[in-house]
Amino acid sequence: MNAPVNPKKLIKGATGDWEIVIGMEIHAQVTSQAKLFSGASTAFGGDPNSHVSLVDAAMPGMLPVINEECVRQAIRTGLGLKAQINHRSVFDRKNYFYPDLPQGYQISQFKSPIVGEGEVIVDVSDTETITVGIERLHLEQDAGKSIHDLHPTMSFVDLNRSGVALMEIVSRPDLRSSEEAKAYVTKLRTILRYLGTCDGDMEKGNLRADVNVSVRRPGEPLGTRCEIKNVNSIRFIGQAIEYEARRQIGIIEDGGSIDQETRLFDPGKGETRSMRSKEEAHDYRYFPDPDLLPLEFDQAYVDVLAKDLPELPDAKKARFVSTYGLSTYDAGVLVAERSSADFFEEVAKGRDGKAAANWVINELFGRLNKEGKDIATSPVSAAQLGAIVDLIGEGVISGKIAKDLFEIVFNEGGDPRQIVEARGMKQVTDTGAIEKAIDEIIAANPDKVEQAKAKPTLLGWFVGQVMKSTGGKANPQAVNDLLKSKLGIE
Repeated sequence: MNAPVNPKKLIKGATGDWEIVIGMEIHAQVTSQAKLFSGASTAFGGDPNSHVSLVDAAMPGMLPVINEECVRQAIRTGLGLKAQINHRSVFDRKNYFYPDLPQGYQISQFKSPIVGEGEVIVDVSDTETITVGIERLHLEQDAGKSIHDLHPTMSFVDLNRSGVALMEIVSRPDLRSSEEAKAYVTKLRTILRYLGTCDGDMEKGNLRADVNVSVRRPGEPLGTRCEIKNVNSIRFIGQAIEYEARRQIGIIEDGGSIDQETRLFDPGKGETRSMRSKEEAHDYRYFPDPDLLPLEFDQAYVDVLAKDLPELPDAKKARFVSTYGLSTYDAGVLVAERSSADFFEEVAKGRDGKAAANWVINELFGRLNKEGKDIATSPVSAAQLGAIVDLIGEGVISGKIAKDLFEIVFNEGGDPRQIVEARGMKQVTDTGAIEKAIDEIIAANPDKVEQAKAKPTLLGWFVGQVMKSTGGKANPQAVNDLLKSKLGIE
């Protein structure tokens, strides 16, 4: 059954509105020390062909042996996607020739994957949430890497990636815009990182997407899709979809038809280009791998893994809203990375959750962003930020002084309480001293006093003058109260 069409998601063509339909195949490298069927290292950045076993190089007579850690990681991911875990799955050979695939086939899973149907809940914006269906997750080997730019007439092959475990996570065609697709990949990446099953590092190719794009008139059957292979950044995914949708709409509106094909995205030009036609639809001659028995485990095995799952982003977000009284937006920002959520919880411990969130999101994240740093490299610790929040709460410093204090801690470090003492940053709560400052300003500005009595909003001007004369140290509440009584304003 077709979901109702959201008019805001439609693209305007020359002859009317069009709907984009997007499905994704995400290839996520499994976090494990060894490869899927060999003991070779999965470490990134080794010398070419330094992490290659005889199995990875497909030497005659070498037999694959399943790495149980990769199986565990796939099950844990399936649980995180609220998906069906299949107690029996089968490894198949997918036959095709490619220079960096020494076996001449890839060991994958075809008809019987380890994980079946699941779902991901995605916040597209503050006000819009969608549910994206997961069709399956299966385990497969990665291929090696062909290198074409080291020699004028020869290509080189690096097999370090050959045999590394991948989880291919296939979504249903539930996405209807580039924004939805970017939000989906962002959320999926967050879930994988929380689970520790994939580090999600797209720059290293540890998470990459094949994006299937088609267009249709609203309410009509699905159009012919094109697959954009190996897109390795969330920004590029958005750009590739936008370009590809408009390309297809242009062809159809000019009376042409879409060829089903595989395309590549060129980030430099911001466009997709044809890689190969799928008209003759590859016959990969899938058949169960004769060297590997079916993979079987019982529910008890799954239950043990389920018991040790961390609190996932959706549950954490709901808890932050209910426990700390945060808005769903602020909670969403904080849980986007597990390290950010942990940092916030440390700052909020025993303190006002909203004040803690405000300082973590607006002051700390804002400043880290500006400096190109993240939580892991933050010069301000959770304990230091918590101390600043305490000093405000205790009335020792004002919000304005707190910002100055934050700058000092960010640039120089140190204990916030000691800094306040040593540099005389405490706010003035002595009403006598504040009263003296107010009296001086009232005496110097009789005309303003008359205006303020007629127009109480001018009180703000007096507050500003008092704060200036006390170097921003006067307690703003005390200033407000005293001014009102001196000027006779209710």
